[in-house]
Amino acid sequence: MSGPRPTGIDALLERVRAGYRRIAPQEAYDAAEAGAALLVDIRYAALRERDGVIPGALVIERNELEWRLDPQGSHRLPEATDHDVRVVVVCNEGYASSLAAESLHRLGLHRATDLVGGFQAWRAAGLPVAVGSGSQ
Repeated sequence: MSGPRPTGIDALLERVRAGYRRIAPQEAYDAAEAGAALLVDIRYAALRERDGVIPGALVIERNELEWRLDPQGSHRLPEATDHDVRVVVVCNEGYASSLAAESLHRLGLHRATDLVGGFQAWRAAGLPVAVGSGSQ
């Protein structure tokens, strides 16, 4: 077999993250509070049940993310108004969210980013967390 040489996940993450500016928990909180960003929690239900949720964040599990946030899609959420929406993707520790943000960029959501350190960094920063799993 010939073709492109396989890329390891560490190299892939580095390449993906070079394409946009990731943000820290406090910056994400401030942007969401100001109405300048849409926080999107992509963690699965068991993690949300165990650790809680970010109040006001949309819960969209990873396998539905692109369908729910594509402004041109038939299954989009009302919050997916256009390609200029600033989406901050939140996963558990900030790895899956980087790949998810890159996927949103491919859909034209050029302001999509992710939270450095994910939900765990949000909680460690002492930012608001609510008990429960949230809803879609």
